[in-house]
Amino acid sequence: MAALKVAVVGAGVVGLSTALCIVETCPSCTVTVLADQFSPNTTSDVAAGMLIPHTYPGTPIHVQKQWFKETFTDLFAISNSAEASEAGIHLVSGWQIFKNPPKEELPFWSDVVLGFRPMSEAELQKFPQHRFGQAFTTLKCDCPPYLLWLEKRLKASGVQMCTRKVADLWELHSEYNVIVNCAGIGAHQLVGDKKLFPIRGQVLKVHAPWVKNFIRDGDGSTYIYPGIHRVTLGGIREKENWSLFPDPGTTKDIFDRCCSLEPSLRGAQDIEVKVGLRPSRQCVRLQTEVLRQGGVKLPVVHNYGHGSGGFSMHRGTAKEAARLVRECIAALQGSSLRSKI
Repeated sequence: MAALKVAVVGAGVVGLSTALCIVETCPSCTVTVLADQFSPNTTSDVAAGMLIPHTYPGTPIHVQKQWFKETFTDLFAISNSAEASEAGIHLVSGWQIFKNPPKEELPFWSDVVLGFRPMSEAELQKFPQHRFGQAFTTLKCDCPPYLLWLEKRLKASGVQMCTRKVADLWELHSEYNVIVNCAGIGAHQLVGDKKLFPIRGQVLKVHAPWVKNFIRDGDGSTYIYPGIHRVTLGGIREKENWSLFPDPGTTKDIFDRCCSLEPSLRGAQDIEVKVGLRPSRQCVRLQTEVLRQGGVKLPVVHNYGHGSGGFSMHRGTAKEAARLVRECIAALQGSSLRSKI
């Protein structure tokens, strides 16, 4: 039978990595990525890209750990390769600090990152307002280069990248056999998911090449994440705020908070402000749904709602979505064979 056609809707980090995993898992398929925005205009382009997981209340911890471990393992391999610079992936060491010790001294991901340990008294002297801390080494993606690297790999595998605004998944039923919904916050309107909501983020990208270590306040409200060329300063989490316009008051607040943790940032230059809407829900929606109209079936695999954890979990959820696509394809091929008998 002819090669089955798969459409991935969405070209952020989840969409592109899912498309790549489908190519690897289902090599006999043709894959197309459809999106109204590609890099540098996606939510993923704004993200800090640090592999420090966000916890999903509605997802079992062992599942979250598996997603993170798969993501960390894959990106660690890239960071150890000749492609690390082009992909924008590098190791970074630093500290997560707390004013009061956390309830969980060992987060679920502590044995996945490298060298996780409590901070020493000498290290804590750098942060006089904080009483406890954790030191470790993790990975950081510089997001625009990473997205372009994923696009390059997809194109080399024969994947088509098409700029297209999809208003309804059903409009694709006559062109594609399986649809993969990686629309991020766009799924709120695309599939009417009322459990999905934006958490507005605003970050500063600054030139401060002397900052080499990450610093993250334990609640995740304030963070300093050094990249290859720029340092990301954050942040803010505003639930149900759909505004994509930078707020000057928030910019000043973020900068002042980060400078209180790293006073040398007062000398930072070339400050650029970015805003993005994290696609948030109680748990990532990672499941198969079969749409039906007039006796016609359209299998859809959903993979969205990663919130603040998109980069930390993207390869793990992409691999799971690709497995679901493979199951859909096997079912389609089985029904095609039965119809011929």
